[in-house]
Amino acid sequence: MSAASLLNGRSAEHLQSPRDQLPSPGNAGPGAPALAGLVPFSGVDWPGKLAAVIFIAGCPWRCGYCHNPHLQQRHAVYSWPAVMDWLHSRQGLLDGVVFSGGEPLSEAQLPAMVNEARSAGFQVGLHTAGIYPQRLRALLPLLDWVGLDIKHGVDGYDALTGRSGSHVPAMQSLQALLEHGGEFECRTTWSPQWQGEVDLLALATTLARQGVRNYAVQLHRAGPSGPAAMPLSAATASRLGQLFQCFAMR
Repeated sequence: MSAASLLNGRSAEHLQSPRDQLPSPGNAGPGAPALAGLVPFSGVDWPGKLAAVIFIAGCPWRCGYCHNPHLQQRHAVYSWPAVMDWLHSRQGLLDGVVFSGGEPLSEAQLPAMVNEARSAGFQVGLHTAGIYPQRLRALLPLLDWVGLDIKHGVDGYDALTGRSGSHVPAMQSLQALLEHGGEFECRTTWSPQWQGEVDLLALATTLARQGVRNYAVQLHRAGPSGPAAMPLSAATASRLGQLFQCFAMR
């Protein structure tokens, strides 16, 4: 039985360590990986799993609706040895670890950290915008699940990311996932400011035809605690649900 399935039987206070048990900020040192944040447990960042989420700072894109702009520039808050010590204290309480960002594949030390987390008995998931397809392809044998952001149809990608040709690596990353055959989910953050429902449906239809089975629409929020964007119409949500084996709106 997964830890996620046990969540209703445990209090949040039991799963979330007291503050003095969390890694202490600082002492990362020169050349340390850019570990900029840690969520002790999450039931939403890896569907069906209860996971700790480690945020890696650094991202070359400048998306118009970026949810974590404070993670665009590389910086370190925690040291990796301190995070691993903390993860050892979570053994038996968590299903896995998700590396998120920022763009976690921007971190050269990510493969070593993934290996160490796996050696400690954790499954490992990854959130990525698909910016570095070759790095993703090399890491896939070590990953149990990937959440890939597909931000827009081809015509709107550059305007949204602020970078020319940004759809190319994203599509190459999708192809790598399809060829690998492991578990993954495509996600699109939806804001009516950036694309209409017709555009979203067109993108989703293309993804389904390519072989994507799991898809989620994430309603854009104005900041981590801000209100969600206008919800999709019932007709659009229904059509999206028909396209995929598993569809979620968050």
